[in-house]
Amino acid sequence: MALYAVGDIQGCYEPLVRLLDKASFDPSKDTLVCVGDLVNRGPESARTLDLLMDLGDSCKVVLGNHDIHFLALYYGVRSPKINDTLLPLLQSSNAKNYAKWMRKQPLLRLDEYRKLIFCHAGIYPWWDLSVVKQRAFEVEGVFAKRKTCVKLLRKIYSNQPSKWSETLGPVARMRFTINTLTRMRFVSPKGHLNLTVSGFSGQSRKNRLPWFDVNNPGIDGYKVVFGHWSALGLLERPDVLSLDTGCVWGRELTMAKLPLKKGKKIKLYQTT
Repeated sequence: MALYAVGDIQGCYEPLVRLLDKASFDPSKDTLVCVGDLVNRGPESARTLDLLMDLGDSCKVVLGNHDIHFLALYYGVRSPKINDTLLPLLQSSNAKNYAKWMRKQPLLRLDEYRKLIFCHAGIYPWWDLSVVKQRAFEVEGVFAKRKTCVKLLRKIYSNQPSKWSETLGPVARMRFTINTLTRMRFVSPKGHLNLTVSGFSGQSRKNRLPWFDVNNPGIDGYKVVFGHWSALGLLERPDVLSLDTGCVWGRELTMAKLPLKKGKKIKLYQTT
């Protein structure tokens, strides 16, 4: 039984099918983990969701910022952006089922055997694993019910608070959780999120560090598998695996076959 993880699909259905064929993915025994941003910007979001939903238990998903944006559009909380390609999804006769399925997906998944953490954007460096799990679980419980999901969606679109505090109220706390797990790229050494910069030059600045370059002893021994950052591209280190290689921007879609034992080589599949 093989475990695969795929980067941001964003409605790029045909490249996903090619990758699954290339890897000889067998849903009867293999598992695919999608690290968020299943939909939007690409041409075939509905077909992508149909495929992933049809895979049943052999497909595991974590939500990305574009997936949450779809929910906000579906429930009338937000207006479309100029680059959105979600209209066919929203107008589909299956839109209600897409939204129901989407809001019941988690923000975080763990594979304790392989010591893997799956999320869309990253892990806030000042949170240990128990805190990350607690904070993600709180949001997931709210998203799972339509009424509470809509109520929260109306309040999450802000870059504030930029720093974690135990004294944050429920809405601010959940907004911060969503921003870290689905939008974060850079942080300051003092723990502030920088949610306005998306590029990556390869060089850190004193007051702006990639989240994965800040030491986090609270997740020692785990590898974080994430997407979200197409400017970063493919990055493989003992502690992180970044899989967003910009398929929606005309580059590759990347999928990784994750070994059973730590230290074994990861096999990569990419569209050409």
